[in-house]
Amino acid sequence: MTIGIVVFPGSNCDRDVRWALEGCLDQPTRFLWHEERDLSGLDAVVIPGGFSYGDYLRCGAIARFAPVLEAVSAFAERGGPVLGICNGFQVLTELGLLPGALTRNRSLHFLCESTLLSVSPGDCQWLRHYAADERISLPIAHGEGRYQAEPDQLKQLEDGGQIVLRYVANPNGSLGDVAGLCNRRGNVLGLMPHPERACDPAIGGIDGRRLLALAIG
Repeated sequence: MTIGIVVFPGSNCDRDVRWALEGCLDQPTRFLWHEERDLSGLDAVVIPGGFSYGDYLRCGAIARFAPVLEAVSAFAERGGPVLGICNGFQVLTELGLLPGALTRNRSLHFLCESTLLSVSPGDCQWLRHYAADERISLPIAHGEGRYQAEPDQLKQLEDGGQIVLRYVANPNGSLGDVAGLCNRRGNVLGLMPHPERACDPAIGGIDGRRLLALAIG
């Protein structure tokens, strides 16, 4: 099984994801340059963090037009597992694969710290190895991670069990303490925390391993 890792001009977490998957989990990967359209042979796709196309206009606004994301959208519509981390989450909302938007942190400052999260896995494929109400620690590193949605949209997400990760102590002002969302089908997950930075015991905890282990079974 092989995991595709999207690479944009400005991506800076693509190699972190590769190390987490290959170095820590012995899982083969393939980099997908932003102009690529061929996803053949891939079992899942990760859109990593960074600053795609410099994050000009707003985070993810330019990346959503990349040729590779046309292929990723089609892959997701066929039920393929797609994970968006940090900037990848922002891209997924711009692309329309997940609802809502990510805006400037309440403090207007970049945040880089460990956060405690509460897991509500529901039907999310990426969280199937976690127990309901389990608490895990993952690092965040973002300036625009404040989740926003219309009140009725947020209620629909809550009622539908799509809010799968919540901050225990909200660091950025996200509505509903949203740290991660899943689509209704359960195959697309976007989250602001970085599971790939919680896989190697040499640099911290390993709470992110089970999330990235999806493709291993």
